[in-house]
Amino acid sequence: MNVVETILVYAVIPLAIYLVVGAATLRKKSSGTSRYRPGQPWEYPAMWWTGNPDGVGAGHRAGVESAAPEGAATAAGGARGKW
Repeated sequence: MNVVETILVYAVIPLAIYLVVGAATLRKKSSGTSRYRPGQPWEYPAMWWTGNPDGVGAGHRAGVESAAPEGAATAAGGARGKW
């Protein structure tokens, strides 16, 4: 490899990659939709999200009696391995 090829491979090509990525991040977004900014009124309906929609409420219902007998441990864990 001569000096020109070395400079091309190790300087010019990485510089070109940085310039393309930088230009892509600095361009104006052309999506057409405006973004929400703090202080603006929220004009959309509330939307609740869950990672497991089938399991919503299963085992976490208020007023439902536990299947565990009175005084039995129902959870374990924590920093020491027991609660």
